[in-house]
Amino acid sequence: MNVKIVSRLSLLGLLAVLGACSPSELPPETSEATLRQLTGGAVIGFENEAGAQSWLGLSYAASTAGENRWRAPQAVTSWEGRFEALEHSAPCPQIINTLSSEATGRPVGELYGSEDCLKLDVYAPAGAGPDTPDRPVMMWIHGGSNTWGYASHYDGAQLAQDRNVVVVVIQYRLGPLGFFAHPTLDDSVGANFALLDHVAALNWIEREIAQFGGDASSVTIFGESAGGQNVAALMASPLSEGLFHRAIIQSGLFDSVPLEEAQSGGEQSAIPAAGRMVEGGVNADALRAVSLDQVFGAYDLGASRGSLPRVIADGVTLPSSGLAGAFQSGEYQAVPVITGTNRDEMKLFNAFDPALTTRRFSVLISPRDPGFYDRLSRYQSRLWRIQSVDQPVGWMSEAGQDTVWAYRFDWDEAGSLLTTDFADIFGAAHAMEIPFVFNNFDFFGKIDPFLFHGRNEEGREALAQSMGAYWAAFAHTGDPGAAGGPDWPSASAQPVLMRFDAGGAELMEGRDTIEALLSDLASDESLTPEQTCAIGAALVDWSPGLADEVAGALAC
Repeated sequence: MNVKIVSRLSLLGLLAVLGACSPSELPPETSEATLRQLTGGAVIGFENEAGAQSWLGLSYAASTAGENRWRAPQAVTSWEGRFEALEHSAPCPQIINTLSSEATGRPVGELYGSEDCLKLDVYAPAGAGPDTPDRPVMMWIHGGSNTWGYASHYDGAQLAQDRNVVVVVIQYRLGPLGFFAHPTLDDSVGANFALLDHVAALNWIEREIAQFGGDASSVTIFGESAGGQNVAALMASPLSEGLFHRAIIQSGLFDSVPLEEAQSGGEQSAIPAAGRMVEGGVNADALRAVSLDQVFGAYDLGASRGSLPRVIADGVTLPSSGLAGAFQSGEYQAVPVITGTNRDEMKLFNAFDPALTTRRFSVLISPRDPGFYDRLSRYQSRLWRIQSVDQPVGWMSEAGQDTVWAYRFDWDEAGSLLTTDFADIFGAAHAMEIPFVFNNFDFFGKIDPFLFHGRNEEGREALAQSMGAYWAAFAHTGDPGAAGGPDWPSASAQPVLMRFDAGGAELMEGRDTIEALLSDLASDESLTPEQTCAIGAALVDWSPGLADEVAGALAC
């Protein structure tokens, strides 16, 4: 991907972080009903008013500081007494951005987090425990461009309680700590240390989840944005075989970086970055000895932070053919899978582009040209759908897999604040589906009251119930059609998607293609020739491999 567009991916889930890591009140009181005996020792959690059980900040691997940096996750040592799992752990090291600054009270650009961050949170319904270890497990992988994000933002208690599942929310190494392809660090574990963390979390689930009432033989991995991309990577990784049994990819991309590019493909790649970290000879010991400030200081983590190599085709954790190549060749774990996107994915990013919008008082956002803003966002979002849904569904179908389902999220019933109409500026934007899946609308922080309010409550709750039922039916049976709503046929059998909108769900037909998108763009009479060419350039910025097709379709 082009650096200009990939840098925008540093905004992935920007709205979501508004509610992340907010200052908490006093920790909840422990509940004896939540006392559990794990391999390393005893843990105790708490219950909410509805009886849902929570355990926060459980270690699934040791600290990655010092000699453990850029190595496979190491085992946790045993502990004495009872660990009180009442508070979220610190996030993995990352750079504070504009909106996470508002959430944490920390200045933009500050390095924040701890290398002792391989933690997870467990949420279980009332009464779940080791006596009844038969509930499906859903492991959530957060988004954030694989450069930032927090487990603390995703409260799985309501999902667990509503759907009789055990929800596990994990943290994993980010940015240069999670994806680093320097050859001196080759311990035969590859370059995707974040992916190794995901595998370690799945191994923890296999060992421990029965204590929380979960069934280790029925694990669904699900994630959004970079988290969805990581779900796809786990499907393609030979290291995770047998550790999960279903997968849900929400707005996830199917791309990866070739190993050579991740090593020496530019200033943000590993070899030149390592030279900036270490004075003198670069070797594994020297790299592991430098401070976090030196690690992150070796990168331009401002506007172009999104250009950091992530999801690397290292030939160990991922096939050398790359993520897309693995699916095209059938070299992946063909577990039942749901993949989908939001209708207006790109409006999240375009809303924060000063060339497209104006902002007053930080929060009042208006398009400079509403018509162009909508058309640009729609064509960009169609491309996202094609590359995240239509093409991968085609690859998996050609590989002979018939357990593939597709969706599109269309809810755009948000409210307004003075001159800002959130329904127009965001629509069904990137990350907007997450609160519906978790049935938790305390999610986007300060703007929640304007997005989710009394006027849209009835349709919003109906949609949350519908999506929750489909996601849970998939976790329980491997078939979302068992939810009891409108039948959801496999997209392998026919070109259909489930469309989620206010009031519930309905099927829509069709499979989009690059050719159809470019044909529509070329004949779009609502655009001037200059605007048509600007949209074509934006599509190439997003996906440089389309340059020839765009040039052939548009008279620019």
